[in-house]
Amino acid sequence: MSEPWLPQVIDPDAAIFTMSVAANLTGMHPQTLRGYDRMGLVVPKRAKGRGRRYSPRDVTRLRLIQRLSQEEGINLNGIRRIIGLEKELDDMRQRVSEITDLMRQMTDMQQQVQRVFTAGPTGVQPGRHRREYLRALESGPTDL
Repeated sequence: MSEPWLPQVIDPDAAIFTMSVAANLTGMHPQTLRGYDRMGLVVPKRAKGRGRRYSPRDVTRLRLIQRLSQEEGINLNGIRRIIGLEKELDDMRQRVSEITDLMRQMTDMQQQVQRVFTAGPTGVQPGRHRREYLRALESGPTDL
């Protein structure tokens, strides 16, 4: 049973975790989180009292940093570069999605316009009588 006052899906960018909770979720020391904030690797939002608030996306990024550092042996500059490239890739994917949607809309509009103007230059409707339309195009203009 779901509680009506709780959100059904948590926004991945909602700043909901305090530093101590984020540190606990990632297995890192709070001082490490402060250092990553200063370096710009993970910059949490700030609460009114200037306390750091981490989002689920921030926690995921902290876990990625930890894995890259400890398991892959990548230094912090390399991690910064990887995170920057991932952000660029996400931005490009978003742009491709936007362009794809725009192309789909334009195709739909083009199809609607073609439905309005279905007769070709010879007066034959290409959608209904394709063979006749192609024959008429091959034979050229006719004198009626």
